[in-house]
Amino acid sequence: MAVSAGALAFASPLSPSPALSVRAAFSSTPVTVSEIKDEQGNSSSSSSSTQKFTYSRASPAVRWPHLNLRETYDSKTSTQSLPPVSPIADTPDSDEFIDSVTSSEHQKANEEAAVATRRRRVKKMNKVALIRAKDWRERVKLLTDKILTLQPNQFVADILDARLVQMTPTDYCFVVKSVGAVSWQRALEVFEWLNLRHWHSPNARMVAAILGVLGRWNQESLAIEIFARAEPAVGDTVQVYNAMMGVYSRSGKFTKAQEMLDEMRKRGCVPDLISFNTLINARVKSGGLTPNLALELLDMVRNSGLRPDAITYNTLLSACSRDSNLEGAVKVFEDMEAHRCQPDLWTYNAMISVYGRCGLAAKAESLFAELELKGYFPDAVTYNSLLYAFARERNTEKVKEVYEAMQKMGFGKDEMTYNTIIHMYGKQGQLDLALTLYKDMKGLSGRSPDAITYTVLIDSLGKANRTVEAAALMSEMLDVGIKPTLQTYSALICGYAKAGKREEAEDTFSCMLRSGTKPDNLAYSVMLDVLLRGNETRKAWALYRDMISYGHTPTHSLYELMILGLLKENRAEDIQKTIRDMEELCGMNPLEISSVLVKGECFDLAARQLKVAITNGYELQNDTLLSILGAYSSSGRHSEACELLEFLKEHASGSWLLINEALIVLHCKVNNIIAALEEYFAGACVHGWSFGSSTMYESLLHCCVANERYAEASQVFSDLRLSGCEASESVCKSMVGVYCKLGFPETAHQVVTQAETKGFHFACSTTFTDIIEAYGKLKLWQKAESVVGNLRQSGRTPDLKTWNSLMTAYAECGCYERARAIFNTMMRDGPSPSVESINTLLHALCVDGRLEELYVVVEELQDMGFKISKSSILLMLDAFARAGNIFEVKKIYNSMKAAGYLPTIRLYRMMIELLCKGKRVRDAEVMVSEMEEAGFKVELAIWNSMLKMYTAIEDYKKTVQVYHRIKETGLEPDETTYNTLIIMYCRDRRPEEGYLLMQQMRNIGLEPKLDTYKSLISAFGKQKCLEQAEQLFEELLSKGYKLDRSFYHTMMKISRDSGSDSKAERLLQMMKSAGIEPTLATMHLLMVSYSSSGKPQEAEKVLSNLKETDVELTTLPYSSVIDAYLRSKDYNSGIERLLEMKREGLEPDHRIWTCFIRAASFSKEKSEVMLLLKALQDIGLDLPIRLLVERPELLVSEVDEWFEKLKPIEDNAALNFANALLNLLWAFELRATASWVFQIAIKRGIFSRDVFRVADKDWGADFRRLSAGAALVALTLWLDHMQDASLEGYPESPKSVVLITGTAEYNGISLDKTLKACLWEMGSPFLPCKTRTGLLVAKAHSLRMWLKDSPFCFDLELKDSVSLPETSSMELIDGCFIRRGLVPAFNHIKERLGGFVSPKKFSRLALLPDEMRERVIKTDIEGHRQKLEKMRKKNKGNEIVNVNTRRKFIRSK
Repeated sequence: MAVSAGALAFASPLSPSPALSVRAAFSSTPVTVSEIKDEQGNSSSSSSSTQKFTYSRASPAVRWPHLNLRETYDSKTSTQSLPPVSPIADTPDSDEFIDSVTSSEHQKANEEAAVATRRRRVKKMNKVALIRAKDWRERVKLLTDKILTLQPNQFVADILDARLVQMTPTDYCFVVKSVGAVSWQRALEVFEWLNLRHWHSPNARMVAAILGVLGRWNQESLAIEIFARAEPAVGDTVQVYNAMMGVYSRSGKFTKAQEMLDEMRKRGCVPDLISFNTLINARVKSGGLTPNLALELLDMVRNSGLRPDAITYNTLLSACSRDSNLEGAVKVFEDMEAHRCQPDLWTYNAMISVYGRCGLAAKAESLFAELELKGYFPDAVTYNSLLYAFARERNTEKVKEVYEAMQKMGFGKDEMTYNTIIHMYGKQGQLDLALTLYKDMKGLSGRSPDAITYTVLIDSLGKANRTVEAAALMSEMLDVGIKPTLQTYSALICGYAKAGKREEAEDTFSCMLRSGTKPDNLAYSVMLDVLLRGNETRKAWALYRDMISYGHTPTHSLYELMILGLLKENRAEDIQKTIRDMEELCGMNPLEISSVLVKGECFDLAARQLKVAITNGYELQNDTLLSILGAYSSSGRHSEACELLEFLKEHASGSWLLINEALIVLHCKVNNIIAALEEYFAGACVHGWSFGSSTMYESLLHCCVANERYAEASQVFSDLRLSGCEASESVCKSMVGVYCKLGFPETAHQVVTQAETKGFHFACSTTFTDIIEAYGKLKLWQKAESVVGNLRQSGRTPDLKTWNSLMTAYAECGCYERARAIFNTMMRDGPSPSVESINTLLHALCVDGRLEELYVVVEELQDMGFKISKSSILLMLDAFARAGNIFEVKKIYNSMKAAGYLPTIRLYRMMIELLCKGKRVRDAEVMVSEMEEAGFKVELAIWNSMLKMYTAIEDYKKTVQVYHRIKETGLEPDETTYNTLIIMYCRDRRPEEGYLLMQQMRNIGLEPKLDTYKSLISAFGKQKCLEQAEQLFEELLSKGYKLDRSFYHTMMKISRDSGSDSKAERLLQMMKSAGIEPTLATMHLLMVSYSSSGKPQEAEKVLSNLKETDVELTTLPYSSVIDAYLRSKDYNSGIERLLEMKREGLEPDHRIWTCFIRAASFSKEKSEVMLLLKALQDIGLDLPIRLLVERPELLVSEVDEWFEKLKPIEDNAALNFANALLNLLWAFELRATASWVFQIAIKRGIFSRDVFRVADKDWGADFRRLSAGAALVALTLWLDHMQDASLEGYPESPKSVVLITGTAEYNGISLDKTLKACLWEMGSPFLPCKTRTGLLVAKAHSLRMWLKDSPFCFDLELKDSVSLPETSSMELIDGCFIRRGLVPAFNHIKERLGGFVSPKKFSRLALLPDEMRERVIKTDIEGHRQKLEKMRKKNKGNEIVNVNTRRKFIRSK
């Protein structure tokens, strides 16, 4: 009786594992149907009379009821049982037990269907042939019935000797087959009787017939004996060999079948297609199909000159169906179609079955439809296969649809149908429906539940913890006379184990033993697992010894549990026995034993076994090694871990990568992130981590995150994904935080999306909050908003943290209205806003720049009942501080103190930093004193703010005092401290002391900023200390600093000022070598250097080179060349370059105008001035020449318009133009004009309104950024204002008056020298400041008296000359723009006296005639000599110490 592949197919192929742990057993009950069938007949080793599970639909009349077919034989023959099949060795889980029925029965039905197909082939026969065929059939039937009705004590010989009918040799062959279908003993008796009587010599057909009968009944030894006896006579016949191969094929002995085929060839017998089909059948029964094996077997047939037929393909398809090998089945089916072998119904049934078993119900349904289109009639096997396909997917609707179609075709529910649907309901957990169907099966349908039915129900009830009902079913099963199978017992035991009913499980196991059912490997394993997990170690040990005595061995997982249990009871001897059993009985190698011991927590023994394994040449296993190392590290035994790794390095030469991974994990466990990263990147360079383990990646990644090494964590995560390892949920959550901290919220969001598709769940509060905040920091509030929107759409309610994060995102973008909308939503729907919510709302206003609304919002919040916290007040204070609103900050600060909020160190720091930035010196000093009085220690950051403030206001004395306070309080100066002090020295024109401080800074391990270096180099350049500047620059290059363009420009400016064009050229080459491309500004500096060196031709060469490049030229390089010619007094060449530039299409701009006006202001002769200004007039600028030759007062509005046009232009266009124009007007005595031009420049903001501030009660003046002519105009106006104030008595003067000249030079003119010369000539009381350069100081009383009494101050009104003088009234000498008439006296005094001369003495000497001046100077020198002589005599030999009146604030130690 055949059972189809699809009729009972329920699950996957048989599991290769002979046992599984209770944890696995809880989820599935292992059952093997072949064993169920064997045990129904008492046992798998029962006699041939064992009843086998039958399926009556194997006959065509039942399979196709609508065709009205009739059977050739009586139903008695069709209902007889087939011989039992040897039990299947491997045991599947409960999802697979019905497949085992499908697999075993499917193959037999396949073979019988193939035979039936050949038998049903219609042959044309004449009437005589038909009569003869009927006669031999009747004879065979008569003789067969007689033999089968014999009693056990009767013999076949009695029937055959009677010669009831005349029989031919062929008739006897059919008699043997017919009798053998029921009893192989009677068939063998017929065969032997024929041999003894020698009525008919045993021909090849007879031998083949009896071999076939014995093969079907698994009587292999008898078949071998008969074959050996008959081989000499008929052994060269292919049918005999095929029959003997069939015997081996039925028992899956492929090697024997192969040997038979080879023997067949040796005897010269050519194998036919049946031979190869039989061989293929033997191969597929001997084990599962390996990849491409099916195609290789087909190629073997073709290479023998034969063409595979449908049986060949169906045999392979059946094997693929049994193994659920979809890929192999598809390849065989495609090969079948490619070679034009027509598929039959069996082919389609097999394909539908394999699609169903592989979970492709839609594909199975499609193939079912194709089958009908090709004219085949689906049979019961087809419907049951399709039914199973949908049942496996738990598609109840489809199952119902297929069943209804099945009924329409005349098929009713049978055992297979019931079992299929019951199993489906069991898998769905719909046990009530399964039980209802079971009752219907017993009552209405008249079908009898079999062992499979009961086993499925018991298994399903056990999984649902309904063990009472499962036990009741077991009792009912016994009552109806069905013996429970091994799988039935196992299912009930697993149900009890899952429910925690250990005693009931033990009772069931004992009942199984009493019933005579021998436990298999699985049964022992399940019970052993139950005892071990119940801490019944002694019972488990006894059961284990019983288990191995019967030849069964536990799985690795059970050995792990056993080792763990024995370890807890300190049974070291039993552990050693277990290790020996694993080695001797299970054949486990030392590496596998080591792995088991690791999981059993016997780490020392595991390490010992691991060393043995490595010594014996086994490959190192990652998990085993990491577990041992993890145990060592968790117990603090790092030395043992290192010792083990050293051993592995020496002996496991092929496992360097694994050892490196282990070291990384070990370092991570002890949080040694630096060593772990070094090992990782070293290994990555040598080996590459494209195949690293997930454990290593996870350990290193979590360690990086714990140590805030986010960039490295990102790299490790990228390597993890590149290696193909799956990231765990914890890794994904960690990386979300990492990417958010790195500022990549999009990547973090993508990680979350990918993780959720894998089934990971992310909490609403933490992960998404980080993403929202990261989006907010990047001003991507729309994406932050979408995250919250997606959360709400997915059914998750945002909590307080999520809402606050979204508000923060809005606040970071200044979206106050949106933040307020969220705040209102929280007020309406909850959760209630927190202090953080209020602060975020206020922060949104601050970011939006709406600080004036803060007080309004605070009042609204207070009206709502919210109390404004200290943190909210601090936030407001910080906002006003950032905006620089000192008034509001002080108001809030005072309000805080009045409300009882005591200032914190953070508040003091914030306040003092704000006051320092605002240069509120007095307030900052008071705040520091208040802080100290409150008992707070002033932080270094606060002192640094004070240092910066004093440096910014150029109060260098207090800067040094602050530094001393830092040292006195025991604070160590940091980089900011030293950098600020060095910059202070640079600004105070004391770079030598700044350099000494830099050396001191380096000695304590601090490195100055590059800006500090730049300031120091620039200061050395201003002091003409070229050697020190160059030395410092070379030092930076030698240390490998990557200097930017500004450093090279600074050095080129120093070279320019020193007139060294060669150094500028060298710097340009160095700049190019460093990979910095020169700009137009760079080339401008080079050309200016040539100009300073008096080489305009070289500057013009640079311009020519620039023209040859693709650089778009501006007026800047042309102005450099023109200025070079004008400085060298080559006015004609300068004018020619101007015209050339205009011809080239470049319009002159403010740079060109300023060059010509400046050159005119330095020209001596009126004709030269007119030449230069006429050139400007020719190109469209006539304002300068008109100011000289026309009435200037008529040009006021025009000057104002020009200043208005030039003001917005970059490069200080208006400032340079006004300065040059004022130089020109002052030099040619148009000083009244210069006065109102200066006033217009102040009005337009070109000059600062704070040039002098007498009207603002501040008599000081600041002439920096003014040219010499502009400064002389400003000086005269300032003196005039002070004279009026001193005469009127208002505003009152301070004790001393300060004039700031600065130390810079403007176009080669020193403002300090120019103003000194002017004031010295006038005999003013101004003297140089002793502590700071660039300052002139006068006592207020002396200044007022001088303004009243000095003849130079009698008339300070600026007037224009009546006519334009022929020569300039000013001359440039050594950077001093001095009155031309004063030049001889100036040079004479400087030459004779040198050094410093007081203003009064200079004024007195300058006004004397030359001869008288010389006599006075001689007298002065002689008097000074005599004074020194007297002092020398008075000291009597003591050394005269020269005292440096200049105070040094910091002395080097």
